[in-house]
Amino acid sequence: MTEHVNTGFERGTDGPKVILAGVDGSESSLRAAAYAAGLARRQNALLALVYVQPVLPAGAALGAPVADTTGEIAEGLVAEIRASAERLKGIYEVRWEFHTFRGDPYAGLVSAAQELMADAVVVGVSEQAGHRIVGSVAIRLVKAGRWPVTVVP
Repeated sequence: MTEHVNTGFERGTDGPKVILAGVDGSESSLRAAAYAAGLARRQNALLALVYVQPVLPAGAALGAPVADTTGEIAEGLVAEIRASAERLKGIYEVRWEFHTFRGDPYAGLVSAAQELMADAVVVGVSEQAGHRIVGSVAIRLVKAGRWPVTVVP
């Protein structure tokens, strides 16, 4: 007879405790956040809303004005996403946090999911045509095989 030894945290065995939703201000990402909020409410889980702020490649940084403009756009987007989160919070009465990571969307979401010990990841379907060639963030997350991934249209 084999004895079962409890080794501590095991992802996905008792329902999600942390649900990560990637948000970037697009309509599909806001739908994903709303869907994730509903999941978090039903599972009594923490909703972690994550915005990954793009980093300009070294060759693209043409000076402070470009960087400042990018920063201003990011701040505006963060404010918009936070406002949306506040509306979600009121509707779903869910515990939530807002996090900003830097990098490309895939790497940023992977870092966020690892750091926040996410049990599930929810993202919106890609709205960029180029992703059909390169592969969307959602497909890359699924292929990573580390978390259940839900893609919201």
